[in-house]
Amino acid sequence: MSTRFPSDFTWGVATSAYQIEGSPLADGAGPSNWHRFAHEPGRILNGDHGDLACDHYHRFKDDVALIKRLGVDAYRFSFNWARIQPEGRGKVNARGLDFYKRLVDALLAQGIQPFATLHHWDLPAALEDAGGWLNRDTALRFADFTEIMVGALDGQVQDWCTLNEPWVIMHEGHVAGAHPPGLRNLALAPTVAHNLLRAHAEGVRAYRANGRHRIGLVVNIEPKYAASDDARNHAMDHAARIRAEGYMNRLFVDPVFRGEWPEELIEAMGGPEGEAWREVLSESTAPLREPIDWLGVNYYSRAVVRHRAGGFLDTETVRQPNPHTAMGWEVYPPGLTDTLVWLHERTGGIPLYVTENGAAFDDPPVVEGRLHDQPRMDYLRTHLQAASNAIERGVNLRGYFAWSLLDNFEWSFGYSRRFGLVHVDPATQTRTPKDSARLFAEVVATNGECLED
Repeated sequence: MSTRFPSDFTWGVATSAYQIEGSPLADGAGPSNWHRFAHEPGRILNGDHGDLACDHYHRFKDDVALIKRLGVDAYRFSFNWARIQPEGRGKVNARGLDFYKRLVDALLAQGIQPFATLHHWDLPAALEDAGGWLNRDTALRFADFTEIMVGALDGQVQDWCTLNEPWVIMHEGHVAGAHPPGLRNLALAPTVAHNLLRAHAEGVRAYRANGRHRIGLVVNIEPKYAASDDARNHAMDHAARIRAEGYMNRLFVDPVFRGEWPEELIEAMGGPEGEAWREVLSESTAPLREPIDWLGVNYYSRAVVRHRAGGFLDTETVRQPNPHTAMGWEVYPPGLTDTLVWLHERTGGIPLYVTENGAAFDDPPVVEGRLHDQPRMDYLRTHLQAASNAIERGVNLRGYFAWSLLDNFEWSFGYSRRFGLVHVDPATQTRTPKDSARLFAEVVATNGECLED
């Protein structure tokens, strides 16, 4: 089986600020919503929090050296907004900004291209207190923050991302209650989605006014498949698949690229939820449709959907017999190919990047400086082949970022889920590259040829 990637294909690894940095209040930083949420009893598994995380704030030079050893071209990371603007507006904290300047300098000194994400979920707590993503003003504050960061770093950073996975901010934070602000109200979803899309568009406009390179958006896509193929149930399951796809996959794609809202959401949500969607859908999408240079997709798994009357959006997900990761997610590489082809067609062929792809497994212990993580190696091999298949089908795929560089704070799961190519001992902070890191380094060195059967 052939595995071919373009000669200029970008290989990278990815992280996010709150998950690895630690020292969330150091050097004049303000608290973020995640810092505060993680310290609320019962919110995070085992009472974990990000006060130390991977201590990247102090060890970033060592981590850059690790990235260099992998041989990758690029490193995707995010900014802690409250580290730079403690109140989410107004005065810049120079010491916080200086940390990211030093990080970017260290990357460039090693020939590693920075891919900078402006917002990866950690909102300044002061903005959360003012309504967070339920407040229209937050989009304008994000534009101000974008202007600050672009003014400071655009000469060195050539690829920028506005938001990471806005659907997760909306759903996990305001519908499921698993992320800050911990709300459980489906009727809030349209307002939050609209304000996140407004923030993205305002951020793009701020970048165009000040930046000289490229800016994109990163969405998480979980392709939906109908559970039944038989004639009796297929029509209902197919309709359920369309509703689930509209709520998760098209909500942050169609307004940006097609100037459309997924209108079936009105039909799927009765009562106050439906009224909330009608109010948002009555507003023009024209201000949301700012052209971007690339789209990032975070892919981990798929969902097989069937109709269930009276359930959330009248759908339910059916567990499949394939292997699953420690997150409970099905391992399904063809879903990545399907996702990339779908996005390529739906966005008119915009350059795509796989900005996150990886898996959490229950790793064995480190033995004599080695950790053999065969399930993760198998996951990487099969998903890289799936990415190659998408390129062969004409997808304009420009790069792949493995999630994640380090075992880190995995949000509501604390430190119980390990996605890293590099093991991090929580007691000593010792970094140990896993065998999956060695595999990925070989993939990068051979541009995928080592994966060929």
